Amino acid sequence: MPHGDITHIDIPVSDLEAAKSFYSGLFGWQISAPPGFEDYPMWQAPNQVSGGGLAPRSEGFTQPRSYVEVDSIEEILAKVTESGGSVIMEKSPITDTSWWAIFADPDGNHVGLYEGTTEVG
Repeated sequence: MPHGDITHIDIPVSDLEAAKSFYSGLFGWQISAPPGFEDYPMWQAPNQVSGGGLAPRSEGFTQPRSYVEVDSIEEILAKVTESGGSVIMEKSPITDTSWWAIFADPDGNHVGLYEGTTEVG
């Protein structure tokens, strides 16, 4: 996906099995945990483009979070702070070829960043 595209949406859940049943029944999403990500079931919409994950709900993760694909997480995080936002989580690896980070905009909305390529399955 090109720089700036929304690439992924995480939905915080307290019961993974119940959430898988709920969302697959409601929207027809295909939901499965790829190898190496067994505790993180991924959903795929029928359009085969939209997708994301069902992630454990936590104190700092209570609302769905969109992830935007970027060419450079470091450059975007620098622009975030220059523009009045703040870094919630610095760049961290997902795999050997992909990374993520989280920032807050000036209104406090959390947005995820994604850089790289993740091969799952």
